[in-house]
Amino acid sequence: MFEGATLLITGGTGSFGNAVLDRFLETDIKEIRIFSRDELKQDDMRHYYQRNFPEVSDKIKFYIGDVRDLQSVKNAMHGVDYIFHAAALKQVPSCEFFPVEAVKTNVLGTENVLTAAIDAGVKKVICLSTDKAAYPVNAMGTSKAMMEKVIVAKSRTVAPEKTEICCTRYGNVMCSRGSVIPLFINQIKEGKNLTVTEPTMTRFIMSLEEAVELVVFAFENGNSGDILVQKAPACTIEVLAQAVKEVFHAENEIKIIGIRHGEKMYETLLTNEECANAIDMGQFYRVPCDKRDLNYDKYFKDGDVKRNTLTEFNSNNTELLSVEEVKEKLLKLPYVQEELKQWEELGK
Repeated sequence: MFEGATLLITGGTGSFGNAVLDRFLETDIKEIRIFSRDELKQDDMRHYYQRNFPEVSDKIKFYIGDVRDLQSVKNAMHGVDYIFHAAALKQVPSCEFFPVEAVKTNVLGTENVLTAAIDAGVKKVICLSTDKAAYPVNAMGTSKAMMEKVIVAKSRTVAPEKTEICCTRYGNVMCSRGSVIPLFINQIKEGKNLTVTEPTMTRFIMSLEEAVELVVFAFENGNSGDILVQKAPACTIEVLAQAVKEVFHAENEIKIIGIRHGEKMYETLLTNEECANAIDMGQFYRVPCDKRDLNYDKYFKDGDVKRNTLTEFNSNNTELLSVEEVKEKLLKLPYVQEELKQWEELGK
């Protein structure tokens, strides 16, 4: 599928963009374009891959631009076959204080990327969304929910044979930017209390590598207008904090600081309404888009339509991991392995 192809990653300097880059770099793909507005991170990435992967680093091309600016997106789009759209404002508290900025990047920026992709004849676009878009209560989730509406609506305007547009929805990715795990590790190293907002709060957890597999699955199996989610496990924040403590053999106390702006007690990957039409695909769920137009009279049906028995997929009713199970996942993460190695070298 990707042999000789060109892949564009918007927000390519972020943690998710980096993970997707790593997944595709040593395949037979021809070129990977990193599109972002951060020239310093781009320069750091360029030197990192030239130093560590000299035999494939020439596949990576860097484009400075902003998804808010349609022309800068178009400039990076020539000759692109596939797009992974990860550019976003995703920090919940900052979006609460600057909601219009979230709209500009997450909603209008996505519209720009999809417009440019359709104009350039891109084969397939996978857009990155979040569990916070399902039943949103904060500005970040609300902007991502609107982004999903833009994705589905845009998919109806173009024949899938020309450009397919899909959406992947994720829970928390461990050790990504915004993850609480690096914060806990720093607090342990500095001898501080581990700050937990609400101990019974639950969150989906997955590694970056697991999350990237959903991207690959979406490229290979998603139909235009689909929302795809992974059947991820979850844990309470208290269990996560305790697991980090035990991995680092730390005695730091856990301090409850209360829920922050815009936080939810649990997250939802599939709403009750989406579950009515969700298709179980093993490790993933696929939610096809509603292909009807506004002429609803044409689609009137007599009698009841049989619906899926799944009612909602959230971080309370998925598999909840124990401390030992979370420790097992943590110890597989390269970031945790490196931090633990440094910690042990200090004789802690």
